[in-house]
Amino acid sequence: MAKGILIAAMDFTASPEDEFNDWYDTEHVPERLRVPGFINAQRWISTENPKHSLATYDLDSVGVLNSPGYNAIGRENSSPWTKRTQRFRKSLMRYEGEQLVPGDKVAPESAAAVMVIGMNIAPEHEHEFHEWYNTEHLLGLTAVPGVLCARRYQGSGATQKYVAIYHLNSPDVVRSDAWRKAADTPWTLKLRPHFTDRFRFDGRPYVRR
Repeated sequence: MAKGILIAAMDFTASPEDEFNDWYDTEHVPERLRVPGFINAQRWISTENPKHSLATYDLDSVGVLNSPGYNAIGRENSSPWTKRTQRFRKSLMRYEGEQLVPGDKVAPESAAAVMVIGMNIAPEHEHEFHEWYNTEHLLGLTAVPGVLCARRYQGSGATQKYVAIYHLNSPDVVRSDAWRKAADTPWTLKLRPHFTDRFRFDGRPYVRR
């Protein structure tokens, strides 16, 4: 059961693409999957910018990121290769969060697209924000044809406090009439002006060449 998430989005425009992918595929991801509590890893490339990458890691809980196993490979204990690539990549988002809804769902393996949305909400609207997300918005989007999985998270220490992840069977799902109808309800339009620090990533699965 996956109750935690780690999301890392990067701009690797300045990085040699082969080295960036070799580092990710042959060291960085395998290193993390050996840490107890890491369940899986998925890599995505932006449909808008092929030099933007996003990785998600389902975790037993977000506490895994403070475990001895992770501390042995993370932060100041990062490998020389990781430290070297830091010069060539720019962080777009690093997010650590606990799954709010459904609560412990693992990412599907068969998705052909992903959409990640992060945001903050003005404190005075936070209670209504949760009610809207949990009783209308997430349920409405989950019912859209082509949506394989919808999950939302609450984190701390990052720019965005709230993140939702949608796994899709096609990138076209988010452009469908059914998606627009579910996304642009009167309640959504009421709350949208109070969203801040929005981050959106639309991606396709990374495939190693």
